[in-house]
Amino acid sequence: MFVDSHCHADFPELGAREQEVLAAMAANDVGQAICVGVRLEDFPRLRALVDRHPEYWASVGVHPDNTGCEEPDVARLCELADDDRVVAIGETGLDYHWHRDAPEWQRARFRTHIRAAKACGKPLIVHTRDAAADTLRILQEEDAAACGGVMHCFTESRQVAEAALALGFYISFSGIVTFRNAVALKEVAAWVPLDRLLIETDSPYLAPVPHRGKTNEPAWVRHVAEELAILRGVPLTVIAQATTDNFFRLFRHAHHV
Repeated sequence: MFVDSHCHADFPELGAREQEVLAAMAANDVGQAICVGVRLEDFPRLRALVDRHPEYWASVGVHPDNTGCEEPDVARLCELADDDRVVAIGETGLDYHWHRDAPEWQRARFRTHIRAAKACGKPLIVHTRDAAADTLRILQEEDAAACGGVMHCFTESRQVAEAALALGFYISFSGIVTFRNAVALKEVAAWVPLDRLLIETDSPYLAPVPHRGKTNEPAWVRHVAEELAILRGVPLTVIAQATTDNFFRLFRHAHHV
């Protein structure tokens, strides 16, 4: 079985095809997925989807790109995370690609999520783009090792991966690792310890080869696993078993269904 550790199945592109998406997951042996929260205003929609389908788990958080939305505090995040179907806090982190001035509000929001994860005992889902140094610095300053988590949709260097691993974090690869020009990333993916490896789609974005350019979906996490098996020179079953075991080890409030 494969597990998609990061998708947005509640987004309109996938939500309009709810049953079709689930059927495709089953056909590709994708047993479960986390529907990752990006705005508190959208959490009721996400939570309702998770209620309807035991294949899905939820996280709660506010994406670093989102402005003009409800701002989280520790109490609010912990309130929403006090739920058997919520297995993580996030996604959170820093994005200096879209916010080039590196605003302090973004860093403060990141710290809020880390503190909430520690308070409620659930791991973090971390987004970082053009902000690796500050992301790692804040994780270290806030003792994020106490809650653990995952660097999702990893596109950074081996040195960044080493620093994240030192904090006890997992590294998750998306469809980007299947792209022909992702040479450096492929090298990192071949190196990350097997017991810290996760796979994801980040759907509806970043569809892997051979579906690049299409609307991504959780079923296609299988292609990410296939690429990792090739890069590491191991059978696909090894990647499937390891990433599934890692998923349940990190997201310990989730369970097989």
